Amino acid sequence: MPPNEAETHMLQVEDLHVTYQGESGSVHAVRGVSFVIDEGEFFTLLGPSGCGKSSILRAIAGLETPTSGRIALDGVAVFDSKTNRATPTHQRPIGMVFQSYAIWPHMTVFENVAFPLRRGPAHMNSRDARGLVENALSLVQLDDLGNRLATQLSGGQQQRVALARALVHQPKLLLLDEPLSNLDAKLRVEMRHELKELTARLNTTTLYVTHDQVEALAMSNRLAVAQEGLLVQQGEPRDIYFQPATRFVASFLGKANVIEGKVCGVKNDQGFSDVDTSFGRFICPWQEWVSEGQSVLVVFRPERAQITRRPPETTTNVLRADVFSAQFVGSSIEYQLIIDGQYLSAEGDAGADVMAEGESVHLHIAPERCSMVAANGGGL
Repeated sequence: MPPNEAETHMLQVEDLHVTYQGESGSVHAVRGVSFVIDEGEFFTLLGPSGCGKSSILRAIAGLETPTSGRIALDGVAVFDSKTNRATPTHQRPIGMVFQSYAIWPHMTVFENVAFPLRRGPAHMNSRDARGLVENALSLVQLDDLGNRLATQLSGGQQQRVALARALVHQPKLLLLDEPLSNLDAKLRVEMRHELKELTARLNTTTLYVTHDQVEALAMSNRLAVAQEGLLVQQGEPRDIYFQPATRFVASFLGKANVIEGKVCGVKNDQGFSDVDTSFGRFICPWQEWVSEGQSVLVVFRPERAQITRRPPETTTNVLRADVFSAQFVGSSIEYQLIIDGQYLSAEGDAGADVMAEGESVHLHIAPERCSMVAANGGGL
């Protein structure tokens, strides 16, 4: 199937389905997933355990055989159910880093990195492979550890070895399956920055799989949120975080306040809609799918709301509440507020005085800082 030049991407996944046969019957792990990744892009599949994200990655790598669909790398199909094409893993121009790193314990660092060159399609000898291996080790700052056994390395160093091995043959696509999950919190942050910087410097097209929301937001040019075998939203991290498409996305990707309501004014001159809720009337940015009388969810992030003792100058989207709890967490003060028996979350300035439990406060959410989500959009 020749690609349309105008639509050629580094990776194209079209209507991908993956079904497993289990003891209790078939499991439809991936259900009609489609997405593209352009050259040099860092794209993340984000979702909870069992959502299908690793199955998608393994299908792209050739480690799982999809039930149907099409996968193309740089315009060339490596799987196509319509033509019965299935390119073996070792013939796909990919590099992959597993969650467990899959480091050979009996080999040196150099031998681990050289393995795909010697045993892969290239079948290089040691002399020809040396330059590529040394360059890969230099990229991950392990120049002086080539002769050390892999078992003598720290977790962060083993992660670098796995990354060097994936990059040594200069793949067109780098696949990363939860590569930082085995590291401690401090090292994860360090490696997150290193990995993002390295792939950007090399202009390496990268598909990253994680359940960690912070990793996905910090590292990605674009991301897709997976739920029960589907991709329920795709876009740039900031857009998905502040404009979630479903209740699930809002709740999974960070903390969110979700309030049920009904549209009572479709669009005004400023591009906002009125929504009646149990807390009163909200004004939110209009969405083109909204209709009069439609049930919706009003969503806003705790850090997007302003909590004050004095009434704000505006009366739009202002709620009276009582402080239920307050916790100083270093970068902010996390408040749980109660209104007529219902709870909302807000964040206050870490340098401000902590508002006391039971204190009456005002919560203001600027209209542009909240969003509307379809009430039947699925999720938690």
